[in-house]
Amino acid sequence: MRPLLPLAGAAVLLGLSACAAPTAPAPGGSAAPGASAAQTAATTPVAIATTTQLGSILGDITACAGATSATLMRPGTDPHDFALASDQVAAMARAKLVVANGLGLEGGMASALANVKADGGRVYEVAPDVDPLAYDDLEADHAGEAGTHTHEHGSFDPHVALDAGRMARAAENIGKQLTAATGEAQYTACGVRVGAEIAQTDAQVQQILAAIPKERRVLITDHEAFNYFAQAYDFHVAGVVVPGGSTDAEPSSADIARIVAVVKAEGVPAIFSNVAVNPKLVEAVAREAGSVKVVPLHVDSVGEAGSGAETYRALMIKNAEAIAAALA
Repeated sequence: MRPLLPLAGAAVLLGLSACAAPTAPAPGGSAAPGASAAQTAATTPVAIATTTQLGSILGDITACAGATSATLMRPGTDPHDFALASDQVAAMARAKLVVANGLGLEGGMASALANVKADGGRVYEVAPDVDPLAYDDLEADHAGEAGTHTHEHGSFDPHVALDAGRMARAAENIGKQLTAATGEAQYTACGVRVGAEIAQTDAQVQQILAAIPKERRVLITDHEAFNYFAQAYDFHVAGVVVPGGSTDAEPSSADIARIVAVVKAEGVPAIFSNVAVNPKLVEAVAREAGSVKVVPLHVDSVGEAGSGAETYRALMIKNAEAIAAALA
């Protein structure tokens, strides 16, 4: 059994894996020429995550256990329309575990993930195991609101990552899945350890958002990705610019008119956009509504280097600070 490593080194090890440095090949890559079998085993990703948020969490867990992992998507990638390269498909087949969000978030990867399962590979979908929200229930809660009436993902909302409490549980589940895939118990312990760290982030987010008065806890966003955030941190989602839960849907002129009316009626000072998506539509709504600013958030991906949101935990803190600054 490998000893548990300090989590302070997790970002470095994850960065090596994600950046395909010589000591840690990227998905589909190969070891350095002349590398020994032991070196190759040590630098081959034990598991691969689909999204960057999951990649950050998985990287912390595997680094804690003295192993490496990799992430298919790069920072700033929109998972709704991500398409795999052939070497990434091959890397998923070789990994002992593939960690996916599930519930249709990675729409362009559905067939590839199904093929990995069909070929005997392990795919663990995180979202179904953290009490996903049913769209039917959300519709009942948000009846009459703008932009929340059709959904392309299916019966359940897949955007679980914006609730740090749920992701703390997800970390524990990922650790257990890694133990099941490898037979090595330290992954379970590391999952618990990383889950506790994320739970601390959850408490920090709540503390930051406490500055916002209850009557100002109203969100207008670019797409329907904030239902879990709203439930966890006591917000009300009054409407979205792009209907359907996906970033690639096209709002009609009637949809735009409805959301502009909601912005004006609610008197919100800001609309929150996704840094991974072209803000053109959100900016048009803000101009039409008047005196409304557009606040970019890291919604479906961690940020690029230097963004301050390079890890899952940093993403949650940075988003909370931006929302508090806009609404408090």
